[in-house]
Amino acid sequence: MTDSPAHKRILLKLSGEILAGGSSIFDSNTIRRIVSEIKAVHQMGVQIGLVVGGGNIFRGNMGHAQGIDKATADYMGMIATVMNALALHDAMTKADLPSCVMTAVRMNEVAEHYTRDRAFHHLSKGRIVIFAAGIGCPFFSTDTAATLRASEMQCELLLKGTKVDGIYTKDPQKHADADFIARVDYKEVLVKGLKVMDATAISLAQENNIPIKVFNISRPGELLNVVCGKGKYTLVQE
Repeated sequence: MTDSPAHKRILLKLSGEILAGGSSIFDSNTIRRIVSEIKAVHQMGVQIGLVVGGGNIFRGNMGHAQGIDKATADYMGMIATVMNALALHDAMTKADLPSCVMTAVRMNEVAEHYTRDRAFHHLSKGRIVIFAAGIGCPFFSTDTAATLRASEMQCELLLKGTKVDGIYTKDPQKHADADFIARVDYKEVLVKGLKVMDATAISLAQENNIPIKVFNISRPGELLNVVCGKGKYTLVQE
C-alpha cells in the first residue's frame, strides 16, 4: 500500500487527557509531537478539522459530582476545551501550520465564533479548524460534537485518537484477556455497549454514514499510518 491519504477531508477527535501526557494539565512535548504528526498529514493535502476535549482541565460530570448544577458544570467543561484548543493553535502557529480556533460559545476576543460557512471557507483555504466548546449546549459530549462537526463539514472519516490501539472487548489496560476488535458496525457498538463513543455520537455517525477509526495516537507516527490505511486501528462502519 502506498503512503497516500485515502481521504480528502477528515476530522480528528482528541481527548484532553492525550494533551496532558504525563503531566497534570499540558505536556508541551506531547503537544508538539501531535502537531508535527498533524502537519505531516496536512502536507499530503488532507483537509483537517479537529475537536478537542477538556478532561485534563475540567469535566462536566466531575463538577456535577461536587454539587455544581449539571448544565453549569458542562459549560465549565466547554471552557476547558477552549483552553486546549488555544494551546494546540499556539503550537501549530509555532510549527508554521495554518490553523484557527472556532468556538460554539461566543468568545470573540480569543476565537472566531463557529458558523458552518466560515468553517468550510477555512478548510478550503488549507487551514486546520480546531472546533472548541463542544456544540455549545450542555448535556452533549465532545464525542457527539466531533460527530456533528464531521457531519456538517462533510468529512469522509472520523478519527478518534486514544491511548489504546482501538476497541477491545474489555479494557486492555486492566484485563490481559481483552480481545482486539479490528472491525465492527455501528449497531454492534450500541448493542454491546463497546466503549468507544457515547450512543448519541455513534447513532449520528451511523445516520450520516461516517466511518470511524479508533487508534493509539500515543504511538509516534500512527496518525499518518492510519490516515493512509495502515497501522493498527478499529474501523467502525456499516
